[in-house]
Amino acid sequence: MTPQEITVKFSIPFVGEISGVWEPVDAERQAAWELYVELATRISVVELGDDEGLLREALSSLYTVFGTTREILRRYGPEVAPRVAPGKVTFGALAVNVLNLSIRPLLSKWHPLLTAHEATRGDHVDPVAHERRWSRTPELRAEIESVRQVLLSLAQALNEVAGVGDLITARVPRQTAADTPT
Repeated sequence: MTPQEITVKFSIPFVGEISGVWEPVDAERQAAWELYVELATRISVVELGDDEGLLREALSSLYTVFGTTREILRRYGPEVAPRVAPGKVTFGALAVNVLNLSIRPLLSKWHPLLTAHEATRGDHVDPVAHERRWSRTPELRAEIESVRQVLLSLAQALNEVAGVGDLITARVPRQTAADTPT
């Protein structure tokens, strides 16, 4: 079941709110599914614990969202970004705004700073330990978390438009030996 329209509303830190009514056409539903799968399978929407992952991997994962989104926009063409009345949104407008107003500022600020820090690592220093000792690690992790919240909001809207089950938070129950019929 796919909705005929949904109300989209989420905040982008330091920018403001993106909101409007989305009346998706079939091409937007298909594009929404593709981008939803991309987001659901990336580090970018999974909470990064203090002792988990590498900041470089998180930034690289966010960077690849640009290429994938561009590819989806090109594949579906103008049909996913039609002119709409004020108060209305489209797949294209949502996707490009999230890229340009949320992900791009994070990457343009932190890619060079992290690269400069990485260049100070000695030959025999563990890259994970070096990254975790960086004084700016907490600040970058906080900004990654902020962008993750924006991407989760986008993913929820994409999920609703695509009319599919939740792939981000849904967990399949584990079976134990006692659950298995003999």
